[in-house]
Amino acid sequence: MVHLRSRRRLGLAASLALSLTASLGFLPAAASAAPFAEPGAQATDATGLAYVVNTHTDRRTIESVKKAIAAAGGTVVIAYEKIGVIVVHSANPDFAKAIRAVRGVQSAGATRTAPLAPAGATDEGPAQPMTKGQASKIARASAAAEGSEPLEADQWDLRAIGADKAARINPGSPKVTVAVIDTGVDDTHPDLAPNFAASQSANCAGGVADTSEGAWRPYTAEDYHGTHVAGEIAAARNGIGVAGVAPGVKVSGIKVSDPKNGLFYPESVVCAFVFAADHGVEITNNSYYVDPWLYNCMDDPDQKAIVDSVNRAQLYAQKKGTLHLASAGNSNHDMDADSIVDETSPDDSTPVTRTIDPHECFDVPTQLPGVVTVSATGVQNVKSYYSSYGYRVVDVAAPGGDRKFQIPTDTPSANGRILSTMPNGEYGWLQGTSMASPHAAGVAALLKSRYPKASPAQLQGLLKVQADNPGCPESYDQDGDGKQDAVCEGGERFNGFYGFGVVDALDAVD
Repeated sequence: MVHLRSRRRLGLAASLALSLTASLGFLPAAASAAPFAEPGAQATDATGLAYVVNTHTDRRTIESVKKAIAAAGGTVVIAYEKIGVIVVHSANPDFAKAIRAVRGVQSAGATRTAPLAPAGATDEGPAQPMTKGQASKIARASAAAEGSEPLEADQWDLRAIGADKAARINPGSPKVTVAVIDTGVDDTHPDLAPNFAASQSANCAGGVADTSEGAWRPYTAEDYHGTHVAGEIAAARNGIGVAGVAPGVKVSGIKVSDPKNGLFYPESVVCAFVFAADHGVEITNNSYYVDPWLYNCMDDPDQKAIVDSVNRAQLYAQKKGTLHLASAGNSNHDMDADSIVDETSPDDSTPVTRTIDPHECFDVPTQLPGVVTVSATGVQNVKSYYSSYGYRVVDVAAPGGDRKFQIPTDTPSANGRILSTMPNGEYGWLQGTSMASPHAAGVAALLKSRYPKASPAQLQGLLKVQADNPGCPESYDQDGDGKQDAVCEGGERFNGFYGFGVVDALDAVD
């Protein structure tokens, strides 16, 4: 799966969407600010590894542990004292073993296994660019619908959850911000600039927040994942290109992808959750899994430390009022099964095939407590072929696209993927649970706009209540070979494919 819940992520070879500025002339010129952020120098030294050391939160313990870290050959990068997480660099191969024996240390481990080559997010497959002909055709079809954005005729996903109608009732409040924890957001895009919250944006790659101007932008145009996700949530209804599910709310970018290999390391994600919490973000979208392990097993001290550190950070944010949504993954795994074969971990060195128990080995952050897990559907309101699932694991479902088995017949491009914003003022199609999670995050933002005092737990409850459950399909033989491609457990109210159901933006505002 692409790392970015694609893969994920990104290491996807993809050409970018054609700029509508050139093709149709209805886009304003791109902002003059530099569109991409320069790669930072926050990556781990080549001769060492990064570690997370998790301790008690009292100052005396933390100071004592810091001294022990130095004695063991470690350098403190940053200490998140309120949650007891210390990010450390060390070239000592025995550092983790030594520091685990220190009084006050509850868990400690390496956040990577080796320097790594490019890898991916949770979009499934490369981006598909938009041609001049497609753009013109979509624009003509969109013009026939009153109040429609120029490219909205191709946004079957908005109509699937009533987001087009919801926008006429309540597009969302600018007092609500959804932070996109991802590969960066191109805030100069004309569909994103009106709703972008720079004061709630940063580059957290390496574990320390950089809030300098533009630090949150993607490193290159190939790091398009976060910009696509941001448009799905809050692309403005401004007569330019596409529309988001909640076009009236704010969106911010917290970049966590490593500048050298694109991976989402634990210390970067810890930084992102803490930053979001401390900067008043109401909702975070997490379309990725934390590298280098697809599943982190609690009987491994390194992986346990990763789970501990990220969980401390996301729980801290929840306590400060932030709801987290995360993609379920693109491996078509039953995350409630007795066992799963993982052939992709670790993804920063040589993967080793292993069989894991998903009840003891966790996909982070999607399986952490209080995080809303989102599976993907296609235009027929059926689970997408790639989407992972699981009874008591998936909370809700949302449109993520399906290019194989669910092709729309009423859109100009007949493209089963999701159309959204791309860097440099462009547009393109992607599919994946990476695309499903931001649709659910947009609906959560609409609910938060309607119920501003709702706590994260209450907001999650509201999100589940308004969802519409299609129930388990009688058959899920998508390729027609006579074999079930996945088994849905549960009933019409709650099941492993859709959780409590597919999110409904219209119900959220009406």
